[in-house]
Amino acid sequence: QVQLVESGGGLVQPGGSLRLSCAASGSFFRINAMGWYRQAAGKQRELVARITRGGSSNYADSVKGRFTISRDSAKNTVYLQMNSLKPEDTAVYYCNAGVQRNWNPETEYNYWGQGTQVTVSS
Repeated sequence: QVQLVESGGGLVQPGGSLRLSCAASGSFFRINAMGWYRQAAGKQRELVARITRGGSSNYADSVKGRFTISRDSAKNTVYLQMNSLKPEDTAVYYCNAGVQRNWNPETEYNYWGQGTQVTVSS
């Protein structure tokens, strides 16, 4: 079984910064793309940022220039550095990973973390 454990959420004032971490553990062959999603109250879950195994990344337009995604493949960990936070960034942030069980790419399965609350408020 694979587990994704997030950390780093909390309460921050507008303009502040937070860094989220997500570590994967368990038995698997490798982790492919990893990403962060968020879900604000009453809204659908949306992609924030995603990074491939090779290091290519993409971002939601609303966070470009403020958020940076990175990963440490040796530690099976993905990070989200969030700067210049705005009240509209308030949401539960979820880690996501495409985990491949063996050498066959068709064994990839999508896993989710439990979520971490980020609240931006004065």
